[in-house]
Amino acid sequence: MTGINLSEWALKHRSLVIYLMLVAVVAGVLSYFRLGRNEDPAFTIRTMVVQAAWPGATAEETMKQVTERLERQLQETPHLDFLRSFTGAGLTTIFVNLEGSANARDVADTWYQVRKTIGDIRHTLPAGVVGPAFNDDFGDTFGIVYGFTSDGFTQRELRDHVEAIRSRLLGVPDVAKIELLAAQDEVIFVEFSKQELANLGVDRAALIAALQAQNVVMPSGTIQTGTERISLRVSGSFRSEQDVADINFAAGGRMLRLSDLATVRRGYADPPQPLFRINGHPAIGLAVAMRDGGDILALGRNIKQTMAMITADLPIGIEPSLVADQSVVVSKAIGEFMTSLGQAIAIILVVSFISLGIRPGLIIALAIPLTLAIVFPVMELLRIDMQRISLGALIVALALLVDDAMTTTDATLNRLALGDSKIEAATYAYRVHALAMLAGTLVTIAGFIPVGFAASAASEYTFSLFVVVAIALLASWFVAVFFAPLLGAVILVPPQQGATAPGGIFRLYRKFLIRAIRAKWLTIGGTVALFIASMLALPLVPQQFFPLSDRPELLVDLSLPQNASIRASETAAKRLDAVLTGDPDVAHWSTYVGRGAIRFYLPLNVELPNDFFTQAVVVARDVAARERLLAKLKRFLSEELPNAVSSVSPLGLGPPVGWPLQYRVSGPDVERVRDIALKVAQIVASDPSARSVNFDWMEPDRQLRIRVNQDEARLLGLSSQAISAVLNTVISGTAVTQVRDDIYLISVMARANDEQRVSLAGLRTLEVPIPGGNTVPLSQLASFEYDQEFPLIWRRNRVPTLTVRAAIPDSVLPDAVVKSLAPAIADLGKTLPPSYHVVVGGTVEESRKSQASVMAVVPMMLFVMFTVLMLQLQSFPRLLMVVSVAPLGLIGVVAALLLAGRPLGFVAILGVLALLGMISKNAVILLGQIEVERAQGKGPWEAAVDASSSRFRPIMLTAVSTVLGMIPIAPTVFWGPMAIAIMGGLLVATILTLVLLPTVYVAWFGEKEGAPAADQGRG
Repeated sequence: MTGINLSEWALKHRSLVIYLMLVAVVAGVLSYFRLGRNEDPAFTIRTMVVQAAWPGATAEETMKQVTERLERQLQETPHLDFLRSFTGAGLTTIFVNLEGSANARDVADTWYQVRKTIGDIRHTLPAGVVGPAFNDDFGDTFGIVYGFTSDGFTQRELRDHVEAIRSRLLGVPDVAKIELLAAQDEVIFVEFSKQELANLGVDRAALIAALQAQNVVMPSGTIQTGTERISLRVSGSFRSEQDVADINFAAGGRMLRLSDLATVRRGYADPPQPLFRINGHPAIGLAVAMRDGGDILALGRNIKQTMAMITADLPIGIEPSLVADQSVVVSKAIGEFMTSLGQAIAIILVVSFISLGIRPGLIIALAIPLTLAIVFPVMELLRIDMQRISLGALIVALALLVDDAMTTTDATLNRLALGDSKIEAATYAYRVHALAMLAGTLVTIAGFIPVGFAASAASEYTFSLFVVVAIALLASWFVAVFFAPLLGAVILVPPQQGATAPGGIFRLYRKFLIRAIRAKWLTIGGTVALFIASMLALPLVPQQFFPLSDRPELLVDLSLPQNASIRASETAAKRLDAVLTGDPDVAHWSTYVGRGAIRFYLPLNVELPNDFFTQAVVVARDVAARERLLAKLKRFLSEELPNAVSSVSPLGLGPPVGWPLQYRVSGPDVERVRDIALKVAQIVASDPSARSVNFDWMEPDRQLRIRVNQDEARLLGLSSQAISAVLNTVISGTAVTQVRDDIYLISVMARANDEQRVSLAGLRTLEVPIPGGNTVPLSQLASFEYDQEFPLIWRRNRVPTLTVRAAIPDSVLPDAVVKSLAPAIADLGKTLPPSYHVVVGGTVEESRKSQASVMAVVPMMLFVMFTVLMLQLQSFPRLLMVVSVAPLGLIGVVAALLLAGRPLGFVAILGVLALLGMISKNAVILLGQIEVERAQGKGPWEAAVDASSSRFRPIMLTAVSTVLGMIPIAPTVFWGPMAIAIMGGLLVATILTLVLLPTVYVAWFGEKEGAPAADQGRG
């Protein structure tokens, strides 16, 4: 390598280099302890929720007048992937989903544009529309969740204590926000009897007006004197429910007290807001989110210390419970990964000591911590936390970073054995191998380019794999050419006579290589046959997106019919509580009624509030208990709650996708879409692996239409508006004013008493006030009839879309089921009109999108690889040789995955692409050694055999170290398939490279065994 020799420079400045080593170690140790700790890498949730309400409108009116207008505008959103919305009576919710290529800055700018553009069309929405409101904090993770139960305290008293606790926890370092869960708002109910008001001749409107007029907050003036300013305050505002009960008003020439006409009581919102239960008991929750870049372990310790002080001050009867604690999970995960890292280091060191000897092995032993010491500060600088991906990347990198150190050490030993001085031997590797090692390092890094630059959420999730591996490999090259030569000059001694004699494995390899070169066409043909066989066997390897987590939690989803009340959901939750109570496999559980669980775990698929939906998070005692519990809960739900759409599943890894098996049916007509979806469901149900086939919406619900005789109403001085107002006040209640109580605003709700509110028969006799103080029964001016409408209508990109969903056993992969159903789905698709479509969704769709995003970057990866290789080799034939051996890893990948029964998931695919770089690196260094041998006057045959023989030990040592170094992560759920793929692929490809590459070289450049250099072309 021309230019400055870094190894020689390091040897000439030993004191400075030793100082730099010490600085690197100290910096690495400090950075290791300062690095943030988290469970998963941060990735941007590219979803915003836009909601608007139109009280009183039907689902169809809301969809056409509100949802449609908003979606037309939202379709102009930059970086938009798709819109997804559900519309119910008087409420629309739209999910704005951006493309995976939108980076974090694009996302923030886009959400600003959404707010601005929707604000511009707000005036075009129908009168009475509330909103739209925006939620772009959809991706906040609340890693620590506490629940508070009470015995002997009212909900209000419990809430007062929880609010005080929230205020104290907000002062804890690294706390970003705290959300209150299931705190029920207080309401003062004024419940009256319709008949009693009619008998007394009391006008409900006058009663409400009296309440509002007395409680209004208005300025009363200010008196300015010569020396001071005096504000005037008029009494009468309400401070409690008793103030409301005591109000007097004139009716029929006399004064009446409200408590004589109605029951005034303080209660809670009816129907209740979403509920939260802990171990079967009603509770209020506090969910704590950490600031970006924080340390979840430090946050967990600080929260626990603060909660210990708070708990000591709590009155007996209020009990806090730790529902979710990400710090414990992260602590355990980091502990396990550090153990795996230690095991990997130990394995590599054992291989090094056994194969190289004590002194050379000691250099490898020192090179590893030196490299890691450089990696940690760079990770801190780039704000990469210690999390699932970066920790796995360290182990993957660890198996790769010993390559350069082994190459340098082996070259130094060989030169010492030939009689070179320590200085000459230590600098030889840089002169001969440094450029090839650097090229190989860059090619290996290029293999991870699809991880770093693919435009998808999955690639963003695994991005730190690319960064950490790149940092580690560059650092390992620097250590190998800068620190290792100095260590070698100090530690290594010339080997004793005979110590470097070839071993049995080496002699066996050389004999086999010579025979393979002699039968070169058979060798090349056999390798090509093996590669073709692996390509044919590739479809036999199961496909997977991301695996399930090995955490002990189970998610239990319960969806009742979509017209179900939250009370019905609470009843179902209590039945689930009864099953979990006392189960020895259950550690604890929490239940969210009327909403999904808060995002306590980043890849969680969060469900928005809906009265019919309940989600429980059941924490088993361990993974084995989780599996037993999974079977029990599935049996209970199918037998005891057959009318509910239910699912039980462990937590997933990677971006959230929901139900594993999904088919979207889209088309303009809702009824036709429904009919097609039923046919799709029949096809899905025909597969024995499909379980719990269901729909995201399907069944219409009942409604009672009150048809007003408009002529009769006008004769009586009434309108539809007046009748609707009377019905709303009597049935649901009308908020007429607010009581200001401490930090709370308590609504005063006027409504009829219970027996009159819930009676459908009572509607006919409902007395409707008319001008003049009289009343008429509602049946006199209206008729009643039952009708049906869909409680929810889902749309995707403004087209009604009904999703057929199903669960599958954990042992079956979604891709396999989709492939088996593909012919039947295709046949159905041929019978559909052009405007109706059936599209695969769920896990399979996300996996295909993510893989497509990776494949889109593969050309850039190949371009970088070819460019680096061409700069190093500067020969098309040699470039083609490297390219010919690079894909050989697929032979070992397919064999290893099939033998191990592991799927080819997204992370494993990244490993396969990275293999291209690893194999290419070995090929480049081997070709470089062949050229060195030829420069000494040897012919192609002799040079190929001698170079392969001299590179056999370091290449095989590196491969074996890599394979064995991945053993600690091979059993893991997330990294296992990638580790198996790399282990099998690299081992097979390394052996084939050491045999096939010299064979191809001889076939290209030389024909005769032992022919002199002069007789052969140099190419």
